Amino acid sequence: MELRQTIQKYRPPSESSLLHLEQWCHTHTSFYPCNHGRNYPGKGSRVIEKKKKKDGSRFKCSESFVWKYLHKTLGWSERRATKAAQKVPANHEEILMEAFLREACMIRDHLVPAHLQVNTDQTQLTYHQGTKTTWNEAGVKQVATAGQEEKHAFTLVPSISAGGDLLPMQVIFIGKTTGSCPSPDAPGYDEAVKLGYMMLPSKTSTYWSTEATMEKLVNDIIAPYFDRTKEELGLLKNQCSIWKINCWSVHKSKEFWSWLKKNHPTIIVIFVPSSCTGLWQPLDVGIQCVMKLSIRWSAHRDMVIEVSDQIANGIPNIKLDNTIGTLCDRSMGCIRKMHFVLGMPWDVLGCPKAR
Repeated sequence: MELRQTIQKYRPPSESSLLHLEQWCHTHTSFYPCNHGRNYPGKGSRVIEKKKKKDGSRFKCSESFVWKYLHKTLGWSERRATKAAQKVPANHEEILMEAFLREACMIRDHLVPAHLQVNTDQTQLTYHQGTKTTWNEAGVKQVATAGQEEKHAFTLVPSISAGGDLLPMQVIFIGKTTGSCPSPDAPGYDEAVKLGYMMLPSKTSTYWSTEATMEKLVNDIIAPYFDRTKEELGLLKNQCSIWKINCWSVHKSKEFWSWLKKNHPTIIVIFVPSSCTGLWQPLDVGIQCVMKLSIRWSAHRDMVIEVSDQIANGIPNIKLDNTIGTLCDRSMGCIRKMHFVLGMPWDVLGCPKAR
């Protein structure tokens, strides 16, 4: 048969739920699947049938019956995917074990303390953080949401240490000059500068990190942090430190490696294995989710305030200001708020404590 194969064909459920449905059906009759010669049954098609009775009739278990049973009895519903399936190497466990042993060996051989082990990553953030759902009239076919088709973005470059230190971040905006960056008069700009944040134009046609921005990141944020931490821990200046970064073309370029080896010989670079960032990179595993949620909440707050002000002023046609200059300036307030959220204890954020 079996009934289990029929149900799995249309809704892949858990083993226990399949047994539940199968046992229920067998208490009523003996079932076998109908083979209609197609992958998906049409409306009203028979999914399960009983063998013929003496009078030639059959008991029919239709698709609608199965759907109602799955929904009302088992509590299942058709779910939309929330993220793309991550593609990891087939031998990723072996790759990560080798990466773990390699990193552990470096920590042992060079006696690197936790505060001198830093992970850096680049993440894309859209200016207008919208959602995919909103309230509207029931039955409406076309529903618009703020930020649904927003393509303009910037790059945030966070860094954390294994000792729990949150380093200042680099923020990269698309453009040739500093005029592409937020205005110094933007709310939160002064606080971000005091926290050590660096706002830079990419000087290219994209907002991604370049060799020039990476060199500036090392000179102005990573290396000074290592030097300051060595002094605080009473270590020698030639003490080695570990910098874990993505296995990315800019990071692996001969020019960047030559520059790093010449100017910062005590920094040991460890690459996160390719296609394994979601499993091995600390920022991806535990930090960036909180960071992005905080920025989305702040962006939503800005939209609510803007709409509320227009309603209070009696403006009949509500319209959000989606100009790049306005959204770029607002990003400073979102980043400032995000910095303080990341510094909160996990129980304050409502997250489970690390074990």
